[in-house]
Amino acid sequence: MKYLTLILSYLLITAGLYANAPVRSGAEQLDKWLPLVEGKRIALVANQTSLCGKAHLLDTLVALKRAPAMLMAPEHGFRGKMDAGATIKDGKDFRTGIPVVSLYGKNKKPTPAQLQSVDAIVFDLQDVGVRFYTYISTLYYVMQACAENGKPLIVLDRPNPCDYVDGPVLDLKFKSFVGMLPIPVLHGCTLGEIALMINGEGWLDCRKPCPLTVIRTEGWQHGMPYVLPVKPSPNLPTPQAIALYPSLCLFEATSVSVGRGTYFPFQVIGSPLLPSGKFPFSFTPKSISGFDTRPLHKDQVCYGVDLRKAKAPEGFSLKYFLDMYRSFKAMGKEHAFLTRPQWMDLLMGTRQVRMDVLQGKEEAAIRATWEKDLEAYRKMRTRYLLYEDYPENN
Repeated sequence: MKYLTLILSYLLITAGLYANAPVRSGAEQLDKWLPLVEGKRIALVANQTSLCGKAHLLDTLVALKRAPAMLMAPEHGFRGKMDAGATIKDGKDFRTGIPVVSLYGKNKKPTPAQLQSVDAIVFDLQDVGVRFYTYISTLYYVMQACAENGKPLIVLDRPNPCDYVDGPVLDLKFKSFVGMLPIPVLHGCTLGEIALMINGEGWLDCRKPCPLTVIRTEGWQHGMPYVLPVKPSPNLPTPQAIALYPSLCLFEATSVSVGRGTYFPFQVIGSPLLPSGKFPFSFTPKSISGFDTRPLHKDQVCYGVDLRKAKAPEGFSLKYFLDMYRSFKAMGKEHAFLTRPQWMDLLMGTRQVRMDVLQGKEEAAIRATWEKDLEAYRKMRTRYLLYEDYPENN
């Protein structure tokens, strides 16, 4: 009995330690991936989210005298300061002097010439779990380049902070840099799992797999909440913004501001066209360095809705979009609402959602149109999971 008690006590203690184990990203597990690039010239795809503990991964590598031969920068740049959509130019990192190749400029895929000077690529970016967040597209193009040029790719995995499976699955007729893959708006994967899916489903245009290694995150599984230590891009500064982002990004195709040019982007919605009587909350977008220097409705008072303390959707929701469209329609200004219809189709990965909204359908009816494809995706997704899944995603 005493022996059994000791065993049970040990199991309880170790279970408690496991439950409270810190999350360790792939980048932090240097012992697992540095030997894979021993003696190799590497290119590092990274930005401000690429932390190794509290230090930037680049600084860690420099301190270890394992500095990359090249840096590669996604949208917003290597240090994450550039506006959304701003062209990133080749150059040098101002802190280390290491050459920076832009993957959001004249080319989005590394060229054979750029890869001649490296032996392998290490990829470390923090995704937010949303299809139109462009780091997925950068991963896709890096994988394509590695497959075509025979360069090994090491993906240093990180948790998914918006970990749901929801929304329409992209129709490849609407393939663009804000949607490269036939996955839903909320894909419920880490970038490591997405990389395995790209290889496993044969999605690379060259029709051959990328030489891929994924360094798993420790101490995290699907369904566990995860707060990012640094904002993943200029306009996602808080967990609330990240949670609302999948549902509010649709407004980027409209005349409604999502709060770019404020210190609370993707947490408010509003427009100068809305009446202050019905929408007493207001905000005025300004040019703010580090957030957005050229926001929609700059210096104009926008009336709308404050969502900073609202309960965010647990997944993807059309509620905000439908409510705002109906407000414009009630004023007889629906023609002034959807100003970029093609952009909406690219964000949704389908024309059907826009058509259904314009026909006045309720959210339940609109959601029904994508459920069959979403269920097929859920089943396919299980083949690539690296972390224990939670029941809601099965």
